[in-house]
Amino acid sequence: MAYPPTTGAAASAGPRRAAWREGVERARAAATTEPGRLRVIGAVLAALVVAFGAVTAWQVSDRQTAADAVAEHSQPLSADAANIYRSLADADTTAASAFLAGGQEPAKVRRRYEEDIDRASKLLVRAAANTEGSATAREEIRRINELLPVYTGLVEAARANNRQGLPLGGAYLRYANDTMRGKLLPAAGRLYQAETARLGEDYEAAKSWPWAAIGTGVVALAALGWAQRRDFLRTNRVFNRGLLASAAASAVVLLWLAAGHGLARAALNDSDEHGAKSLHVLNEARIDSLRARGDENLTLVARGAVVVDKEGENQGKDAYEVGYAEQMSGLIGDDGADTGSDAGGKAGAAPGSLLARARDLADDDAGRAPVNEAITRVREWQARHKVARAADDAGNYNDARAKVIGGEGSTGESFDQVDALLAKALEHEQLEFKRAADDGRGALTGLAPGAGALALLGAAAALMGIGRRLSEYR
Repeated sequence: MAYPPTTGAAASAGPRRAAWREGVERARAAATTEPGRLRVIGAVLAALVVAFGAVTAWQVSDRQTAADAVAEHSQPLSADAANIYRSLADADTTAASAFLAGGQEPAKVRRRYEEDIDRASKLLVRAAANTEGSATAREEIRRINELLPVYTGLVEAARANNRQGLPLGGAYLRYANDTMRGKLLPAAGRLYQAETARLGEDYEAAKSWPWAAIGTGVVALAALGWAQRRDFLRTNRVFNRGLLASAAASAVVLLWLAAGHGLARAALNDSDEHGAKSLHVLNEARIDSLRARGDENLTLVARGAVVVDKEGENQGKDAYEVGYAEQMSGLIGDDGADTGSDAGGKAGAAPGSLLARARDLADDDAGRAPVNEAITRVREWQARHKVARAADDAGNYNDARAKVIGGEGSTGESFDQVDALLAKALEHEQLEFKRAADDGRGALTGLAPGAGALALLGAAAALMGIGRRLSEYR
């Protein structure tokens, strides 16, 4: 009986399948011999060492990128966000001081207000250009840009009415202050929180241990040790030079990785604890002092027109005076009572208050000195404020105003001293952060390319060591 001829596809399927099977059988047969086993072992050892180098280079590069971001991107953006908040708060405080001075506001005060607004605007432009991937930050920047012209317009309306001696100027200023505190500063605060959260994420990425690289290194060294022992048991040779060189190269990479990352982690922890966290607390302290100063000024502007309407012990009291007391409580830890000095002879600041925390976070005398001096000046400010309030309560408004916005001996002088001292402390802590962050980045320098190069040398050495054994079978 005749059968149809086999098609080309069917005819070729059998030989290909047979060739594949034949290749597998040859490889299996080769693996049962000692030379075949050695070839497999050499390939596995080389692959493990190369994988160790590649994973190390990858993970170290990721951590170095994160450390670079901490020092050059996220922390500067966080600092810019804090400066935006501070500039806006200072503009609001300065506007109130200018209003209290009357129709002929001092040129110095006016210039400070304009510089604050200009600085905030420029920082917003820079933040918008550098804030990548953060929808929250972009939204808050947009909101601030929309509200800032509204605020400045209200301040200008207050100034115009104040020049003419119209009481409506005070209402405009209070409305401007409500816009600043109810909308602008909360948006600036959320921007600061978003950038600070991003800084925290970069810190975590930079400090996380490269467990994948460490695990791969341990496996590679274990495999090299096993291969060395196998070689010894079969040949009675104590050392295989190729395998020994490969193990040495892998051990160097593993030790370099552990030591380098450990040093980088320690330096980054230092930059966080005594740099970034100090800066955060000092920024909060400076902002609280600005808000306290703004409330102090607005107490005289409003003259009791704004009271606390919420139920509680402060209900019915002057809202701005209550706000001043709250800011001072956060800053120094009480409502104005002088606690003297603590057990160490330092200026009194209640534990947990912003200035006490800032002092504790400073890691040297150069950082603690301006904070201690600021605490003393805040106490002086509180004492002067009480005298000014007593004059205002007695009906001596002009005397009270002079004690608040006057020159020597006024609360304004105390506030300026506190602000300058906190600025000095911030500058010092910024330098401390930069030094520690640079040390952290420096500890990882050269590790990624070095690990790659040593891994290639180790893989080559492993193949050479196995090659020496193979040559004995020829």
